[in-house]
Amino acid sequence: SLDSVEKDLKSVKELWEKDTKFRDFFADPTENANRKKTAFQSVVNKLSYSKVTQNLFDTMADNGRLSRLTDVINLYLELMSAHRGEVICKVTTAKALDANTSKELNGILEGFLQKGQKLHLQTEVDPSLVGGMTVTIGDKFIDMSLKSKIKHYTGILKSASI
Repeated sequence: SLDSVEKDLKSVKELWEKDTKFRDFFADPTENANRKKTAFQSVVNKLSYSKVTQNLFDTMADNGRLSRLTDVINLYLELMSAHRGEVICKVTTAKALDANTSKELNGILEGFLQKGQKLHLQTEVDPSLVGGMTVTIGDKFIDMSLKSKIKHYTGILKSASI
């Protein structure tokens, strides 16, 4: 039932992201827990989710954890991605990558993978990096940004002038 639960959770995540009234109601800590549970059960029943998914939502509602729903969904989706052999790689650059650079980077990052694994590349732009990039692949983090180098050398200069 892993795949059916994943499908259910993706649809709830989509609803959570699209419908602000839905999200605000369940994220509101002042709202009555029983009222939240009843409302969530009516949504779940209308969308006919699997019994496993319904039990998850019931347990979260009983324990007042519906506000953490997207965190739970994201972790489950991450686990399912790992189960399929996908490795999530997050690359943050100072400016958007062009198609050739992105393709070259993708080829280089695939060299870090083991046989049977698939690269799932996510890119972000953060102008505060000044130049270079940061790469998170699996549990490894590589900082090749100018921001970190400037910070490092500024620290050296400050300590030398004292």
